[in-house]
Amino acid sequence: MGNPIAVSKDLSQTAYDHLWMHFTRMQSYENAPVPTIVRGEGTYIFDDKGKRYLDGLAGLFVVQAGHGRVELAEAANKQAQELAFFPLWSYAHPKAIELAERLANYAPGDLNKVFFTTGGGEAVETAWKLAKQYHKLTGNHTKYKVISRAVAYHGTTQGALSITGLPALKAPFEPLVPGAHKAPNTNLYRAPIHADDPEAFGRWAADQIEQQILFEGPDTVAAVFLEPVQNAGGCFPPPPGYFQRVREICDQYNVLLVSDEVICAFGRLGTMFACDKFGYVPDIITCAKGMTSGYSPLGATIVSDRIAEPFYKGDATFLHGYTFGGHPVSAAVALANLDIFEREGLNQHVLDNESAFLSTLSKLHDLPIVGDVRGNGFFYGIELVKDKATKESFTSEECERLLYGFVSKKLFENGLYCRADDRGDPVIQLSPPLTADQSTFDEIEQIVRGVLTEAWTKI
Repeated sequence: MGNPIAVSKDLSQTAYDHLWMHFTRMQSYENAPVPTIVRGEGTYIFDDKGKRYLDGLAGLFVVQAGHGRVELAEAANKQAQELAFFPLWSYAHPKAIELAERLANYAPGDLNKVFFTTGGGEAVETAWKLAKQYHKLTGNHTKYKVISRAVAYHGTTQGALSITGLPALKAPFEPLVPGAHKAPNTNLYRAPIHADDPEAFGRWAADQIEQQILFEGPDTVAAVFLEPVQNAGGCFPPPPGYFQRVREICDQYNVLLVSDEVICAFGRLGTMFACDKFGYVPDIITCAKGMTSGYSPLGATIVSDRIAEPFYKGDATFLHGYTFGGHPVSAAVALANLDIFEREGLNQHVLDNESAFLSTLSKLHDLPIVGDVRGNGFFYGIELVKDKATKESFTSEECERLLYGFVSKKLFENGLYCRADDRGDPVIQLSPPLTADQSTFDEIEQIVRGVLTEAWTKI
């Protein structure tokens, strides 16, 4: 291994030799430089060569307040000097208490109990375990199954991966946790029925959840996990009335409704919690990412008083926890981040500018390769097609060659960091920091336009 004290000057080679990157084909970098980001400022990031890129994905749907916020670093520094670490295992610390109260005040309905995690996948894992134990504590011992949606991504831990609806992500790790079942998603662009009537399509899609509950047996289903706007597949917003119908179904069959807001919470759609944007109150909210704008890792499972009640009686204990859940430094950063939200009106900024962002991206409809532009808030997907008239998509080979081989690399080369994704149909996903404005939207549109125009010539 050589001298452990030596600091390598060749970051790219050292990255390939020692840093196992996430969701990455490592072979791709055997003879190619590893992109290395060293600095961020506002809506931009900079690599180790000094080149500037527009951060069109807010890191990973995370950096809501933008890069380079000194006050968030200072909040971390101050807290680390005062109390760097203490666990929440039968003890509390002030910043976790303060943040829990603040999140409860932001959350809708009676969602007043906050269970902290380190990130989003852990929050989802927590919610499933909690739902199972809740039903056992209330005498429904056979309710353990979960319904989620096709193509949806909910995390990588064994439970969250089971809830995930992407077979290719799951296959290497099977068998997974039993009891996770799927219903259709809300992709109106490829709706199998009622494609010309969003409300009727929403009713149909919600009713498919009921059919799945009935098929499995209502006495076996513990929870339904849904993202307000589904990420994987390319930003599927809910049709009108969809969540209201799902809420009715869950109430009818004593099934918990979990709003997985790991991406959608904290301003991504212009509200602190995305369920407020669409007018429904879940039993549980899972969240993470934007809570700290990524300046320190933190997630949470926020639970209604009704669901928490049996855990607060007698000797009942939720036998679950994480060493770093609710970490003092992360909690302090989250509080400072939420101060920025309120002081600068970031949620209102998104609401004021979401239509401008959508209309700017919608200009791309004049390109033959663009089939659909969809999403909500500052969270949009552009679906790529081979034939606009028939909505014919690309083959796996074409996706490999076009999406991975050209579009993804070319967008980055041209100064835009975003995601070209084929989990489902091929899409480009855009989710900039919440501080983005019209100049940001224009820059994104121009770079995407140039790359997709060139991509069309390579089909």
